[in-house]
Amino acid sequence: MKITRKTLRFVGQGKAATAMAAACSAVGYELLGFLGRSDDLFAATHDADILILAVADDAIAEVAGRIAPNADCLVLHLSGSRGLDVLAGHERRAGLHPLVALPNAEVGAQRLLDGATFAIAGDPSVLEIVETLGGVAVPVRDDQRAAYHAAATVAANHVVALMGHLEAIASEAGLSLETFLPLARAAINDVEELGAAAALTGPASRGDWETLQRHLDAIAPEEQASYRAGVAMTLRLLAASGTPMKDVAVESLLPVH
Repeated sequence: MKITRKTLRFVGQGKAATAMAAACSAVGYELLGFLGRSDDLFAATHDADILILAVADDAIAEVAGRIAPNADCLVLHLSGSRGLDVLAGHERRAGLHPLVALPNAEVGAQRLLDGATFAIAGDPSVLEIVETLGGVAVPVRDDQRAAYHAAATVAANHVVALMGHLEAIASEAGLSLETFLPLARAAINDVEELGAAAALTGPASRGDWETLQRHLDAIAPEEQASYRAGVAMTLRLLAASGTPMKDVAVESLLPVH
């Protein structure tokens, strides 16, 4: 979707800013450039239709407070965890969080243009940005944004950390992370098709508690806490799904408090 040419400026020069700038430029926005947090930001909204604050979450309110309000300019942030209150003082304000990983400008821009999901809030014109990028908009209220961002963190950061946990354990068996990635991909596909509870397999779902204990005995001490946490999550999922479990003591498998 092409737009009537609009101008936009960024405050921030990191991965999110450069990826979003490249994506927006590709669909017809006129890029006015990037400002840094140390620059004079008072007139940042001058001659811009849209001002995007792509700075650290904790800095948004301070940065927004240094910018002169302009009713003709939409001021938005890219934070997943912050609401509209951090943009107080700006009449037209919005939140626009891309639910994709943005490792660099090139890869990030392609992902933003590939039907990405965006969490939106505030001024209705933010929806035009999503539609122009070819994305999918999901409204997320201010009181929901912390939970939303926690879910996004689990989906991306925690999954990556889990792969690091997997890599460490695989090395103890003399194998590489790559050996197990097809299994991980298949599990994600099963969750998409069946739901998390129905996709669950493995020793906990069968009640093979001795097998789980053997796992703990076999892996390095520094990986045991993560493994126990995984067992605890598995048991919660089983309980929530109503799956009957053997009446055995599993305290030794759970995280140590």
